[in-house]
Amino acid sequence: MIETMPIKARSASTAERLMPVLSWLPGYRHDWLLPDILAGLAVWAVMVPESMAYAGIVGVPPIMGLYTIVPPLIAYALLGTSRLLVVGPDTATGLISALTVGAIAVQGSADFNALTSTLAILIGAFFLLFGALRMGWVAAFIPTPVMRGFIEGLVCVTIIGQVPHLLGINGTSGNFFTKLWFALRHLPDATLFPVVAGLLSLIAMLSLRRLAPRIPAALVVAIMATILVGLFDGEAAGVSVVGQLPSGLPHLALPNLNLAVLQELAPGALAIVLVGYAEALGGAKAAAMQTGGDIDPNQELVAHGPANILSGLFGGFLVVGSLSKTSIAMAAGARTQLANLVAAVFCFLTLVLLTPLFRGMPHPAFAAIVIAAMLHLSRPGYLRDLLARSRWEFSLAAIVVAGELTLGVLQGIALGVAVSLLMLIYLTSHPQGAVLGQLPGEEAYRDVRRHPEAITFPGLLIWRVGGELFFASIGHYDERLKAAVATHRPPPKHVLLDADSVDFIDTSACDALLNSIKELQSQGITFAFARVRDEVRERMRLGGLEAVVGSSNFYERVTDGVRAWQQQERLDVQSAAPRDQGRLGLSKE
Repeated sequence: MIETMPIKARSASTAERLMPVLSWLPGYRHDWLLPDILAGLAVWAVMVPESMAYAGIVGVPPIMGLYTIVPPLIAYALLGTSRLLVVGPDTATGLISALTVGAIAVQGSADFNALTSTLAILIGAFFLLFGALRMGWVAAFIPTPVMRGFIEGLVCVTIIGQVPHLLGINGTSGNFFTKLWFALRHLPDATLFPVVAGLLSLIAMLSLRRLAPRIPAALVVAIMATILVGLFDGEAAGVSVVGQLPSGLPHLALPNLNLAVLQELAPGALAIVLVGYAEALGGAKAAAMQTGGDIDPNQELVAHGPANILSGLFGGFLVVGSLSKTSIAMAAGARTQLANLVAAVFCFLTLVLLTPLFRGMPHPAFAAIVIAAMLHLSRPGYLRDLLARSRWEFSLAAIVVAGELTLGVLQGIALGVAVSLLMLIYLTSHPQGAVLGQLPGEEAYRDVRRHPEAITFPGLLIWRVGGELFFASIGHYDERLKAAVATHRPPPKHVLLDADSVDFIDTSACDALLNSIKELQSQGITFAFARVRDEVRERMRLGGLEAVVGSSNFYERVTDGVRAWQQQERLDVQSAAPRDQGRLGLSKE
């Protein structure tokens, strides 16, 4: 168990909020230094080969993957609120980057590489803007089924895009099915040595991840594949290798500020911010659950801003927080962001001194690293559980997957978010009202459809509103209430509305509810409310609803409303008895 850092009782200063490193650095303990150094080495061993491999997803040269590592690690360590989150290249958002830039530039060209860095800077600017506007809540608009569906579809799209590199055959553009059919038709073109190199690399990646998860599988596979291809002269046998990589620091890459270009990049940048932020926030919260500490969603947006801007300025591509790399740091015993600073130092030394060692690294090994990473992301069991739990939400995930495979990655996630918003609108505009009954021997009232044993009272309808009352929901609420009144047996003489679920009522809903109550009152049905919140009751008072119902007909508990009705029923019976007796006496005379 990783030791948690004590939580300070005092509130954070302005400097600590702007630069969270100041909140944990003064309390750093000497016995954390060795675990952080070892964890930093583990992160370095994973990030170097994976970053070069993920550059293939983004569609840029492997060296740009190395340029992408150092600045983001340093920026997030200073500005992020998670003690352990690792920020770096990512498979999910990397493919969106490739598709976004590929729409306006040819992959493999200098313009494509430059625009990829420009996109990273634009993404960073959006992150900073949303952080300044405190829009950390935007991630809530990607529900888990949409995110999982997006990832499952992305796994399929990414893998089929890497299969040609794995087997040493040509690839093509198009959707998933176009690429699949093309790969199947060109399988006879594959030669033995590239196929063996790719498949052995993939088997080694999967085996190491399963049998020895603490070993940096990507680094081991990259080294072994490079050695074996060199020993057996794999280049001569048709194995494609990385080739010469430049050593030293990258040159400053100024962004393309052409307004038309930025407008074309903006939709993809916004999609990456939304998806990447949701993924990063999930990773940060998962780490915080195990290690302690608080995560500030808005500061996380701010921290991702400079991380991406600096990556783009130094010739790299986009970065987001990675749960998989964070898990590696946690498994290696990381205590703080110092582990990521250590990883940044070793990645810097790699960039300056060790790039010649990667010259003979085979592209099939890169493809194997990417495919293994995508398979690690896949969770088919989640979809099976989701089908059992909610067919609606399973359908939502399936729509996203189908959209990605047929329309494209950007279109798939856009379709998923659009359907999610439609579902949100539907759910909020269709409050699930219910007829309530009293559980035997208790003062609890429950939905009679789910609790057949619940007791109802002749002449009394207890109705739970079921959600907020506003312009979009009041029509559905009114229909459901009138339907409940019409079908209740015997017909109700009194309606008690349980408003515990109502936190807000707008003027449209208040006016409509007032008219509905007046209409039912004209039919001889009286009304009362229970558990109305103060803010809602004040709006009802201002809208004239309290005056129509009567202030004495607002109760703190449903039980109080039921007892008041029962008492009034007894009084009505008692007052009716003398009148009945009088009428009987007159008739006798």
